Amino acid sequence: MKKSLYLLALLVLLGVTAFAQKKSKKDYLVTISTNQGTIRLVLFEDTPKHRENFLKLVKQKFYDGTTFHRVINDFMIQGGDPNSKDEDPNNDGAGGPQAPIPAEILPHHKHIYGALAAARMGDQMNPKRESSGSQFYLVENHEGVPFLDKQYTVYGQVIDGLSVIDKIAEAPKDYRDRPTQDIKMTVTAKKMPKKKITKLYGYRYE
Repeated sequence: MKKSLYLLALLVLLGVTAFAQKKSKKDYLVTISTNQGTIRLVLFEDTPKHRENFLKLVKQKFYDGTTFHRVINDFMIQGGDPNSKDEDPNNDGAGGPQAPIPAEILPHHKHIYGALAAARMGDQMNPKRESSGSQFYLVENHEGVPFLDKQYTVYGQVIDGLSVIDKIAEAPKDYRDRPTQDIKMTVTAKKMPKKKITKLYGYRYE
């Protein structure tokens, strides 16, 4: 009886594993379109809360019309704040969904060139290092920014359009690091075979 139950459990486990493997043969290709060019990226499967939240917002067209409101050359470009849609530049950086996302800080996800990471409040106000409900940044420093590793959740990687990040980071800006001309975005996500993503953009899945 015990042996039969063990075999049944094993078969169920193998079935779930096979289903998961079959399901993971496709991925979402995220496209960020701006007046400076197009950026394409993928979202990591082992940061599921951030992945699901980002895709949900994309589906809702939440990001469309928002801007990259904070850009620092040799560092990063930040966007995703719904406040950046209005006419008041002074509130940019303070908006977004009220509910934060629990941290998914993993040691193997580094702040390399083109990494997608979640913005958040500082440790003093946010000791759990929970992420903003919508704001994100893309690493522009070609050498990466390792001092941010294990501090913020990295949950994706740019696989095409790195030069566009550079171009945005170099845009004229004011004393708040806000571009003097709005750099608006439209964000879409398309599900496609991982093999096709690898063939088109050279990104290799582990």
